[in-house]
Amino acid sequence: MSGDRLLVPVANPETADRLLDTAIDVARDRDLEILVLHVVGVPMQLSLEQARRSMDVEEGESVVEYAVDRTRQRDVSVTGRVRFGRDVAGSVLSVAEQEDVETILLGWRGRPRRRDVILGSYIDEVLANAPCDVLVKRIDREGGDVSSVLVPVAGGPHTEYAAEIAGSLARGQGASVELVTVVSPDADEEAVADGRSLLTRTSPALGAVESVGETVLRGDDVVETIVDRSRDHDVTIIGAAENGLLRRVLVGSVPQAVGREADGAVVMAKRHQGLPKALWRRLRDRL
Repeated sequence: MSGDRLLVPVANPETADRLLDTAIDVARDRDLEILVLHVVGVPMQLSLEQARRSMDVEEGESVVEYAVDRTRQRDVSVTGRVRFGRDVAGSVLSVAEQEDVETILLGWRGRPRRRDVILGSYIDEVLANAPCDVLVKRIDREGGDVSSVLVPVAGGPHTEYAAEIAGSLARGQGASVELVTVVSPDADEEAVADGRSLLTRTSPALGAVESVGETVLRGDDVVETIVDRSRDHDVTIIGAAENGLLRRVLVGSVPQAVGREADGAVVMAKRHQGLPKALWRRLRDRL
């Protein structure tokens, strides 16, 4: 087991269950330790020290203990922590900076977008400032067994990361994977061939998966076409758009819309574009 960790902030047993469904498969396949975190919000009138002495943390301790026990039953390394903080996002980012966190897995309830908020103020802040990869899983619907995974392919590091995570889930669940890309209904053979080439270049990121399909779909509307295809799958994993590298965009309009509208579970994947973690650790260890 390496020192790398998958950070999973949890609020209650329901969200913990939905997140752990994904976290356990990813952690086992990528050789990560799960770090379960519950943040106790501290009002401004209290100091953090006063909060530690006076605030009731039984509920938070209970959900962390539940998540840790469930993870250990699946034979995955795990630790749990309750942290006091002024805001959830700041606490999550602080833990990600302090610990050897490779990936943060956040839960999202798929609420409609407001003008000033993309996925949610807490999620937006983590997406914009995380020092590591981020996965956002929609948890507003019932989970279940996973027999097939859909990966929309648009190219770039976020799509490749989405394929890597899809491979982890497929191996953990014994599921098939379908890679799809969308071209216009009147696309010529050259455009279709380019689409097939993109799928073929992305496929190795899955790793060893028993059943992989590659499909070029024709459609006027990219989101509508992907959402329609999602009805044939249990999970859709979609990478952030390339302009999602910009802080103000975060994940991009197509992933946001697919995240809200697709059938089954949805995971949005955003790869950190800073110094690679492995290189950063080597440089750090030399200091």
